[in-house]
Amino acid sequence: MTHPYTYIDPNARIAPNVKIDPFTVIHGDVQIGEGTWIGSNVTIMDGTRIGKNCRVFPGAVLGAIPQDLKFSGEKTTAEIGDNTTIREFVTINRGTEDRGRTRVGNNCLIMAYSHIAHDCLIGNNCIMSNSVQVAGHVTMGDWAVVGGVSAVHQFVNIGQHTFIAGGSLVSKDVPPYIKAVRNPLSYGGVNSVGLKRRGFPLQQINGILDVYRTIYNKGFNTTQALEFIEEELPATDERDEIVTFIRESGRGIIKRFIKGATEED
Repeated sequence: MTHPYTYIDPNARIAPNVKIDPFTVIHGDVQIGEGTWIGSNVTIMDGTRIGKNCRVFPGAVLGAIPQDLKFSGEKTTAEIGDNTTIREFVTINRGTEDRGRTRVGNNCLIMAYSHIAHDCLIGNNCIMSNSVQVAGHVTMGDWAVVGGVSAVHQFVNIGQHTFIAGGSLVSKDVPPYIKAVRNPLSYGGVNSVGLKRRGFPLQQINGILDVYRTIYNKGFNTTQALEFIEEELPATDERDEIVTFIRESGRGIIKRFIKGATEED
């Protein structure tokens, strides 16, 4: 199922039922799982690992070396899970010695012209709309959705089940289960619509709301809010996940929107 105008290095490990369209180039240290389709004019470079039943649309470049001046040729990978769709002209760079890999999970949709830089770890069921630009060392939890033409700063952590509005500049960590909106990027409430679609019961969503009301609406600073949450709110997996995420945040979390605020405030 390989077109004669396609070049495949003889050392590449490709499942027998993979379909590869013309004018695509596949380098030697590449693995592609069964049922995957690779469109025309795709370049798949050394270190790329693609799972089963993926779709890679024309013009994508996967596994190119990092755009990082510290990279010194170490052997690293760019890994794409099963059932993931990579649309036109997406670029995904492989890792550096820091994490050793760039990873996009299962069942993701990475839309056209998006870029995922070195050492990013993208969870399962994530969606990046057109032209999302993700800098190096970003971590994104499962079911995160990032709107089009957004830019994510290096080393940012994005929690699971988040929704980030299109055109956002993401320079702070985005805690799980919330909507991030406005400019500067701010807390916009719990992502209740997304949670309902994924089967979260109302009681569970209300518990998440109680946590974020404490963090953003009661006038506490972050330390006071976390202490109050642990002392006064019922222990749940979601509560503990949010508290741990905020405590471990290296860049600090996004704030509540304040009219007239700037990114430096």
